[in-house]
Amino acid sequence: MLPNPFILERADPQITRHVDGRYYFTATVPSYDRIVLRGADSLEGLRDAAETTVWVRHPEGAMGSHIWAPELHWIDGAWYVYFAAGEAESATADVWRIRMYVLEHRGPDPLSGGWVEKGQVRTPIDSFSLDATTFAHRGRRYLCWAQHNPALPGTNTSLYLAELADPWTLATEPVELSRPELDWETVRFAVNEGPYAIVRNGKVFITYSAAGTGAEYCVGLLSADEDADLLDAASWAKSPVPVFATSAEAGVFGPGHNAFTVDEDGRDLLVFHARAYAEIEGDPLDNPDRHCRVQPFGWAEDGTPDFGRPLPEN
Repeated sequence: MLPNPFILERADPQITRHVDGRYYFTATVPSYDRIVLRGADSLEGLRDAAETTVWVRHPEGAMGSHIWAPELHWIDGAWYVYFAAGEAESATADVWRIRMYVLEHRGPDPLSGGWVEKGQVRTPIDSFSLDATTFAHRGRRYLCWAQHNPALPGTNTSLYLAELADPWTLATEPVELSRPELDWETVRFAVNEGPYAIVRNGKVFITYSAAGTGAEYCVGLLSADEDADLLDAASWAKSPVPVFATSAEAGVFGPGHNAFTVDEDGRDLLVFHARAYAEIEGDPLDNPDRHCRVQPFGWAEDGTPDFGRPLPEN
């Protein structure tokens, strides 16, 4: 059993196992000013691995603040990092003008430096957007992300999906897969965010996080048949209840913004962040206590993922 919390003060965590078996970790840092990576030959080795800063925020203009939720992906022989950022603070800047950006690294070792900015992921609607993730299915590569839909006043973000022409350019019109409309998706804030995909048992699953970032934060689930048109919103079904949520008994509050990986034996693992207490003093964005946690999960008889409950600290 892996120790939990797995890595302290690292929110929106992602762990990916490369084709050579090496593990990489990235996450949001509490200062929101840089992108960090860790690498190790074993999963547990990530806990004490040196952390390398591969990119820092711009001193002015775009990509100058709120560096959030980086994700590392290996695509067609190159490394890519997707992340969100606002503008650097100034008299005319808008630090809340959050948009999605991409970095590229053409070498085999993402920790070695040499990252190149590929620019913003441009979407037809120019609005608050973040939490980009990518996955390939049936020879097509998709981008899924969270974005404010201006046609839905009173909501924060919906989930969108589009096919990619290249890792930083959309090839198709985005389709809105899910909007925050259920009671548990609209506690304090009306949010669908932090998507991540896994394909198993004849289905494409996308997990996402909902509501505010306190104890109400939880994980929802979308699913589509693997043969369906993923760019048809009607192909997707939403779980009517959260599939992973706070467990006061375990002392784990607000679990969410998950990713998936596997251990050295191929066992499925859920990677997520959570706090160890329910009440947050002050602005949640100023609170560094969202810690990375990792735990195994299984599959129900109907083929859907069974995440169980958050495990207590060990």
